[in-house]
Amino acid sequence: MQDILESSFRQIIDAVGEDVKREGLVDTPKRAAKAMEFLTQGYRQDLDEIINNAIFESDNDEMVIVKDIELYSLCEHHMLPFIGKCHIAYIPNGKVLGLSKFARIIDMFARRLQIQENLTRQIAEAVQQVTGAKGVGVVIEAKHMCMMMRGVEKQNSVMSSSMMLGTMRESQAARSEFLTLISR
Repeated sequence: MQDILESSFRQIIDAVGEDVKREGLVDTPKRAAKAMEFLTQGYRQDLDEIINNAIFESDNDEMVIVKDIELYSLCEHHMLPFIGKCHIAYIPNGKVLGLSKFARIIDMFARRLQIQENLTRQIAEAVQQVTGAKGVGVVIEAKHMCMMMRGVEKQNSVMSSSMMLGTMRESQAARSEFLTLISR
């Protein structure tokens, strides 16, 4: 994959009118290829492997929230970054998930070409799948470079998306508690 990406970046640099042999650009195709491999590593990750059995028995049945988990992804329409934060809530059903695994789940799906709406759903469904929670809620707030750097060039726009599953969808009280707690 490295060779194909490197060749492709060399062609892009040439196509925009730059000299790929110029001192500052000589190693750029190699560096850009490595960066693209890193930014898309989610395609080569597996949910079971990143969870690594970090699911623990618990009699807690109250809402658990992890908020302000930063995320970095690439817009699938323009391949420009979107950057933001993710908030996750779940109502355990006999099992809790190791804290770092929430960030790993987010990264696995964010490190793919994405749209925010799908990313939100994928994270919620993955948390539901691995925990068997009574309910899961995910909210993402992100700034999209495709909207800031090109096109309409709106610097202060933030996109918010949410996905509620199970009790978090069915119970207005649970949904309200989650949304209230993440806004503090």
